[in-house]
Amino acid sequence: MTDRITLTGLRARGHHGVFDFERAQGQDFLVDVVLELDLGPAARSDEVTDTVHYGELADVLVGIIGGEPVNLIETLAERLAAACLADPRVQVATVTVHKPQAPIRHEFADVAVTLTRRR
Repeated sequence: MTDRITLTGLRARGHHGVFDFERAQGQDFLVDVVLELDLGPAARSDEVTDTVHYGELADVLVGIIGGEPVNLIETLAERLAAACLADPRVQVATVTVHKPQAPIRHEFADVAVTLTRRR
């Protein structure tokens, strides 16, 4: 599959983490999603109903990020990938969850987990 829809830098506040202060205070998470699917039907019809509506997908993903807390961003990424694959047209979903405010005692640019799930 060579057709892709990419959503990069989706930001939402969540209360994920293993520490109590992370759960209490919350922090911003950034998510990148790459969906692999056949975009031919949408290209031919020019109808949004023939593709994944990325605005609606963003709403779902933000709901998950802001929803039930989990300890690990690996778990969060798994939930986000499952939401992406809920659309039967999506064959592969690659999700990266960035935790730029991770509680690390050293200077760092980013911490991220990336996973790929296939139908």
